[in-house]
Amino acid sequence: MPDNRRKRRRSGRNVGVSRAAVVLGLCGFFFFPGHGGASDRHAPPSASSQNNPGLVFFPAPPSPPSPQKSTADRKTQEGSPPAEPLYDEISVILNPAVKRNVEYFQTAIHDRFQRALDRFYTYEPLVEEIFAELGLPHDLMYVSLVESGFNPMAYSRARASGPWQFMKSTGWMYGLKVNWYVDERRDPMKSTVAAAHHLRDLYDQFGSWPLALAAYNAGAGKISRAIRKTGTRDFWKIARTRYIRRETRQYVPKFMATTMIASNPTRFGFDASAQAVHQYEEVRIDKSVHLRSLAKETGIPFEELRRLNPELRRSVIPPDKGGYYVKVPVGTGPSVKRAQSRLKPWVPTQPQLTWYRVRRGDSLSVIAHRFGMSVRTLKRLNDLSGNLIRVGKRLRVSGKIPGSEEVRWYRVRRGDSLWSIAKRFRVSVRKLKTLNDLRSSLIRAGRMLMISP
Repeated sequence: MPDNRRKRRRSGRNVGVSRAAVVLGLCGFFFFPGHGGASDRHAPPSASSQNNPGLVFFPAPPSPPSPQKSTADRKTQEGSPPAEPLYDEISVILNPAVKRNVEYFQTAIHDRFQRALDRFYTYEPLVEEIFAELGLPHDLMYVSLVESGFNPMAYSRARASGPWQFMKSTGWMYGLKVNWYVDERRDPMKSTVAAAHHLRDLYDQFGSWPLALAAYNAGAGKISRAIRKTGTRDFWKIARTRYIRRETRQYVPKFMATTMIASNPTRFGFDASAQAVHQYEEVRIDKSVHLRSLAKETGIPFEELRRLNPELRRSVIPPDKGGYYVKVPVGTGPSVKRAQSRLKPWVPTQPQLTWYRVRRGDSLSVIAHRFGMSVRTLKRLNDLSGNLIRVGKRLRVSGKIPGSEEVRWYRVRRGDSLWSIAKRFRVSVRKLKTLNDLRSSLIRAGRMLMISP
């Protein structure tokens, strides 16, 4: 981490939009059908705008709004003007597909879209500065509205997470860490930096914003194959073929409709009231602490700490070397520093487990309900990828293990064998196989093995 960033963090001063340039040096549910498998169950209606004269549309395809005029109809935050874009502006056109989406947002999901706009305007100065630093078009930041309504806690069926709906593998490519403690795909600032770099890379690859946006949704590989199959680099021509999915065909029109509305919300019947800007201070915590403990010692509401630190998956500050910089409300940094000595370290509770043998008629949901646990936990404890279980199989379930007060686990690494693991922990191979219900000596990397009792 650069020294200047560390000094800034130590100072505990306000960390808002001004920190975006520093971060650039590093590296309920709201879903429109988008990147990472977001649902398209709310397909736009096919009704034409001529049948509803009350709807407002641009009379002709508008020219791309300049960064200074994109939010002219509402109160914008003061700050330095955005840098000159290094990349071409996005040509927003008004074709029938875009028009249907504008009508859909105005009528079918008006209130939900309004909530998304309100949430986005809170983070807009942060996003705007990051995209300007990279020379990206101003309108490109509205991709986050299409993806999640800029909801940091959004999580799709395809396991895409955060306001920009990164898959775990793609997030890892852009420096977003995901582990037991944190999911940086949820961090508004870090994920925005990653999304800006990702969109820039896609444009560099395809040379067209419609193709880059389609690749953000479907993946670069699928768009490259569609280009090869069709022999064209025109997104609108590709969209009329069978080489891209319906969700991707609709993605670019949704983005353009969203851009039209977000750039001029009052013209389309949405409220454009100014929102409080997302601001916070950062304080280094040198031990693993639960946010509830921090809230109790400082008087900061727990929900406010959760809102400011959405990347903390279990509301626990990780035990990082060099400490972890937790975000707190502006003005509370000094009191958090003074309270550090009183904070009790968080100690994880060891799971107490026992075995259950599957009977005829059992299912994972039945067994999970019987032992007061979730199906997800049951599958994780037993390393199950699907829901199929066979009669006679032994499953780990919640409950006390006779004669044991502690359970030890080990995650299998590449190159491990049962013999090497047994030797390392001074147990027999037979005991390892018994504890983990193994019928052979074959194990795969990533599996969790019970080591004791």
